[in-house]
Amino acid sequence: MKKRGRYPKEFKVEAVRLLNEGIKRGSEIAMELGIKRTLLYRWKDQLESKGDKVFQGSGKPKKEQLSDLSRLRQELREVKEERDILKKAVVYFTKDPK
Repeated sequence: MKKRGRYPKEFKVEAVRLLNEGIKRGSEIAMELGIKRTLLYRWKDQLESKGDKVFQGSGKPKKEQLSDLSRLRQELREVKEERDILKKAVVYFTKDPK
């Protein structure tokens, strides 16, 4: 089974622009881009209904977009994980080799 693709906002907007030009049919554009025709029309509907706020993504925000508190919490989690790994390494390397 094929994994679901993730496409950048620019790719989606350009695909919809090609569809709106009307030079080629939607199925031809979708085939050339390697996507399903229904996906192309879904992007068109989303772009028309949401305007500039479309395709924002639901992924993790970039580091500079995180608030100070959430950035510090993330950093604390990473440091705790590193500390725990080091504790286990100390125990492992200080065992008697009997």
